[in-house]
Amino acid sequence: MIKKSAFLIIFFILSIFLSNQTVFAGKKIKVVTTVSPITNIVYNVVGNKIDLHGIIPEGMDSHTFEPVPSDVKYISEADLIILNGLNLETPTEKLAKARAKKGSKILKLGDNTITKKDWIFDFSFPEDKGDPNPHLWMNVAYAMKYAELVRDKLIEINPENSAYYKKNASKFLQRLNQLDKAIFTAVKTIPEKNRKLLTYHDSWAYFAKRYGMTVIGAIQPSDFAEPSPKDIAAIIDQLRSEEVPAIFGSEVYPSKVEEQIAREAKIKHITTLRDDDLPGKPGSKEHTYIGMMLENMRNMMPALGGRTDAFTPIDPSNIIEE
Repeated sequence: MIKKSAFLIIFFILSIFLSNQTVFAGKKIKVVTTVSPITNIVYNVVGNKIDLHGIIPEGMDSHTFEPVPSDVKYISEADLIILNGLNLETPTEKLAKARAKKGSKILKLGDNTITKKDWIFDFSFPEDKGDPNPHLWMNVAYAMKYAELVRDKLIEINPENSAYYKKNASKFLQRLNQLDKAIFTAVKTIPEKNRKLLTYHDSWAYFAKRYGMTVIGAIQPSDFAEPSPKDIAAIIDQLRSEEVPAIFGSEVYPSKVEEQIAREAKIKHITTLRDDDLPGKPGSKEHTYIGMMLENMRNMMPALGGRTDAFTPIDPSNIIEE
């Protein structure tokens, strides 16, 4: 017969072992994310099994975003906080470390997708400032890795829904793979001499590296101010010498400087690229990460002399019904 003290010890050990497996049973876990493309990637994996909240409003500059008091409540109650990382959301990360509840976990997607040897520094993110370009999700292969990391973390902390997460992730990854291949196909239709990008903000570095394009510069300086007259003149000279057919602005941040540069360089000015603002209205089929990338490609490819028919079969909608 087991003595009472031995029984209590066994019960205590079992309770510790099972606590992580059952802590979320019967209730939705709370997950906080940051920029909208990441929030949508997470949603396509987790669906309605969790309470998901993105704290950075669409159209807000994610580099300068500071959490407001109402964000503290979401962060302090979150079971999991998902960041892009690579120092994109430093104020949010500091708040999370200071105010997160006991047992809450932080997942930094970018830091778990590439290592320092793969960091890219550029015009908006110079190496002497220390922070690499954080826009990994513009490379669809990295977005696929993000989805896998989210799937694995949710399976770890919420194993009762593991089959659901695996099923969603599998469907989503198939569609992302379709998008990835379509971008390769579309870029090949651009004349090789035109496979150059000059954008308002340096958010296309990892995209360009994967798909065989070259980022020749950015209009927005590293301090996120407007470029100086000297910088503007240099950009115009570069565009003329490299015979770039178009420059690309931001849907969120219209710039009169861009208009001036395009006018003086006598090239096309496309103002509709997005990196962290989803197209369409919330709930529409286009209001997704895939929808954002498709809209970018349909604006970018023709301006550079390429075709967009490779994107026709791709469904931009969430794989899960709202």
